[in-house]
Amino acid sequence: MTTPAAVLVKGQNAPLAATTVRIAVAVQAPTDLSALLVTDSGKVRSDTDFIFFNQPDGPGVRCVREGQTWVLDVDLAAVPADITTVRAVVNLETQGQRFGSLPAPVATVTSREGAPLAEYSVTGLDSEMIMVALELYRRGADWKVRAVGQGYAGGLAELIRDHGVSVDDAPASPPPAATSPPAPAAAPAPTAPVQDSGGAFGSMTPPPAPPAPTAPAHDSGGAFGSMSPPPSAPPGPPPAAFPPPSAPPAAYPPPNAPAQAFPPPSAPAAQVFPPPQGTPAGGAAPSGQDQGLTAGRPVSLQKGQKVSLSKSGGGGALTLVRMGLGWDPLQKKRGMFGSREVDIDLDASAVLYSGGNPVDLAFYNSLTSKDGSVQHQGDNRTGAGDGDDETIVIDLTRVGAHIDAIVFIVTSYEGQTFEQVQNAFCRLVDHTNGGELARYTLTGGMPVTGMVMAKVSRAGNGWQMQAIGEGIQAKTPSEAFPQLARFL
Repeated sequence: MTTPAAVLVKGQNAPLAATTVRIAVAVQAPTDLSALLVTDSGKVRSDTDFIFFNQPDGPGVRCVREGQTWVLDVDLAAVPADITTVRAVVNLETQGQRFGSLPAPVATVTSREGAPLAEYSVTGLDSEMIMVALELYRRGADWKVRAVGQGYAGGLAELIRDHGVSVDDAPASPPPAATSPPAPAAAPAPTAPVQDSGGAFGSMTPPPAPPAPTAPAHDSGGAFGSMSPPPSAPPGPPPAAFPPPSAPPAAYPPPNAPAQAFPPPSAPAAQVFPPPQGTPAGGAAPSGQDQGLTAGRPVSLQKGQKVSLSKSGGGGALTLVRMGLGWDPLQKKRGMFGSREVDIDLDASAVLYSGGNPVDLAFYNSLTSKDGSVQHQGDNRTGAGDGDDETIVIDLTRVGAHIDAIVFIVTSYEGQTFEQVQNAFCRLVDHTNGGELARYTLTGGMPVTGMVMAKVSRAGNGWQMQAIGEGIQAKTPSEAFPQLARFL
């Protein structure tokens, strides 16, 4: 009896029971199918890692024409050890055609013998004419398949540049007319990127200075590890991860370095910067209004207000940000030696979402997201001290392409409510220079054991932050998951 294929939705994964598989994508339009072989950095090693009809054979992957369609034959045992992900890319051949005008494509994975392994109906596409349909990726000694469904409005050139490949098939500029006076020596004019026409991709060479690596999507998993509290011993320093704020962006590792190979910070993030002095300038904006960010003039957010993660005045988009969360215990307990504050163990967590599904988590028992883009800087079990009690650093350039939102929550492990907490806040900081950009302060305690503080989500080609400040009943992140969908 044939085992039915695993039917996936965006962001889900399934194990692969075969080592030689075939990928096909059924689209009711002429298409090309190609493959990108990427390392932990999310980049190809060289042009040989881009497999398409003009370069059909690569390490462990072949692009094969069958009738009017293309398929990818993958021998997982032959894929080089430093390749962690094989991404299947679908490109519409007809100029001007878009996936949004077509029935949903259906991506399938079968064994070479034809046994069904996985199926994914790609929905939610609109103006895109190229997409990553699904990917095969390593998980320890095994391989899995994940439904991605990530479209690229910028076409083939955008997708390939995002994976570290430059494409050039533009004709050379004509020489100047003989009657023109000789021009001074100058650098040659840049060639235009390939147009998304479905034609030959031309020569491909890695760009001389690729951008900060985009981390590949990793195991979305089911369980995010044990939800038991950390050991009673005092927490140690934060994990070796992001560079300290004083380090310039150039301190990043080269693209082929592991996703978590950041140099360690010189001090815990909560101690690097003192809390801002004085009252934030500018005051609060009307609820719901979207603002830009200005260094030195943090925005005081109201509940529900959104703020774009781009710098006002043409400063460009933020790339490395820190979410600081703080609180103070309010409850007093009388003992033999008088009254004292009761320690309240609140835990900050970042939940990563793809297509409305929680696929990853950074919290006290798993400080780093699986793609290395989100790093929790360590647990604070009392709320004592000034400034940020727990901090979470996000490298927006490394967040997997399938991640569309990150929700920040605070939960009370021992079940104490926010009626026993005062001065709860979250603030957004530019991690490269320590400048506070936005702050949201909770007013009034609520009889809840959890709080949804804020959300960072994709907005066009960038990101935005929204202050939420809604209570939930949850003592651990796993208890919060069923209650978070309404905030997406």
